[in-house]
Amino acid sequence: MAPVLSGAAVLVTLVTLLPLGFVLWVAVQTGWETASSLVFRPRVGELLWNTTLLVLLAVPACGALALVMAWLTERSDLPGARTWSWLAVAPLAVPAFVQSYAWVSLVPWLHGLPAGLLVSVLAYFPFMYLPVSAALRRLDPALEDAAAALGDPPARVFRRVVVPQLRLALCGGALLVGLHLLAEYGLFALIRFDTFTTAIIDQFQSTFNGPAASMLALVLVLCCLGLLWLEATVRGRARYARVGAGAARPPARRRLGYWTLPALALLLGVAVLSLGVPALTLWRWLAAGGSGIWRWQEIGPALGQTLVLALCGAALTVAAAFPIAWLSIRRPGRLQRALEGANFLTGALPGVVVALALVTIAVRVVLPLYQTLFTVMLAYALMFLPRAIIGLRASLAQSPVELEQAAHVLGRSPARTLLTVTLRLAAPGVAAALALASLGIVGELTATQMLAPNGTQTLATAFWSYSGELDYAAAAPYALLMILLTSPLTWLLHRQSRRAAGQ
Repeated sequence: MAPVLSGAAVLVTLVTLLPLGFVLWVAVQTGWETASSLVFRPRVGELLWNTTLLVLLAVPACGALALVMAWLTERSDLPGARTWSWLAVAPLAVPAFVQSYAWVSLVPWLHGLPAGLLVSVLAYFPFMYLPVSAALRRLDPALEDAAAALGDPPARVFRRVVVPQLRLALCGGALLVGLHLLAEYGLFALIRFDTFTTAIIDQFQSTFNGPAASMLALVLVLCCLGLLWLEATVRGRARYARVGAGAARPPARRRLGYWTLPALALLLGVAVLSLGVPALTLWRWLAAGGSGIWRWQEIGPALGQTLVLALCGAALTVAAAFPIAWLSIRRPGRLQRALEGANFLTGALPGVVVALALVTIAVRVVLPLYQTLFTVMLAYALMFLPRAIIGLRASLAQSPVELEQAAHVLGRSPARTLLTVTLRLAAPGVAAALALASLGIVGELTATQMLAPNGTQTLATAFWSYSGELDYAAAAPYALLMILLTSPLTWLLHRQSRRAAGQ
């Protein structure tokens, strides 16, 4: 079975490298002199500074907030811990550009790096909270008890025993947040903060300067390479699975005492900022627009097409991600890291670059695929593969390989072992990967606009069209429906993360 999965991983990687190949092809066609003049200029330095500063500030902020909230909801005697845990995941139901729309509508003067940092952290910290809280629930408390028995105080036990076991979850979540920051467009466009992605799309839309935009995309790929190297270095090669389930008892919850009120204030403040502000903004615009903004002859088809694209695109994404995630855990090595890194590279590219690559290939090589639903779903798979890989990788890492070896000894074929043992143990990760990919597809903008067949309109593209015209009231129903559509997916992510821990 390993050769089959390895071959599938190589094939998927070759397909995902098509957008990068497109960028490099444009660079070669442009020539070194022109390409260097487009890269080594003050504007690129400004964009590099903005993007780097945003990532360096937002990723640690997301990690710190996620770690504190996960510890409070999973390891302390916080009142209503399960409710707060759900509220920590719920911001995933609000697309990042809807968060930005809500804040800009409420505070029109909010823009620049502080606005980008605020909205980014509120939109993306759940990507780190989910894996960290799930990992905390699965940890064997006996390890912490042993460290405490040796005289280590609670703070040292947490630092030396708990945090190292959260490394895979923290690294995976940080990488996912970093890739989102590199590729995000709508959030930063609304708050007027220039990054490589906003500059690339502005370049295409305003001047149709393909070489200039492609050179910016090439620098963005180099940023992604640095992020991948950092994640791989920090993650290391340690194993995180065990054959037994550890102690049956749950870990003892720490008493907060006089810290209870500050902890509740922190969680309440995060919930108000990440959920209350969008809710208030939508309520204001829906009330102002009245019944006239509910144009069901437009909303109905957009909702149906969004559902079809999200379901089919997520299924294709997870199917493509499984061989790579399996290799990452079961066959780690240089080749595996190269294949995995290549797939993350495409995830860092803006949707407009992925779309242009697929348009070029479709027109020049496979014309019948131009402006078809398959091309749109292929773009989704290329863009959201990192989400699916990370969701699957964490689940496979906690599925002991010894159980697969035992199934082989008992006479099961490799294919049957994969279906009945590996996939069964990794089922929570599969469900989480499907939900993560669907969440991304529902809120995808640029690739859908460029690749979808004529007449196709999703909730996201309709929302962007109205908000671009500053008709915030007409855009509100589409934002509300996106949130209602993705809320069950966030609930599924939360439920599966708890089920994985037997809770």
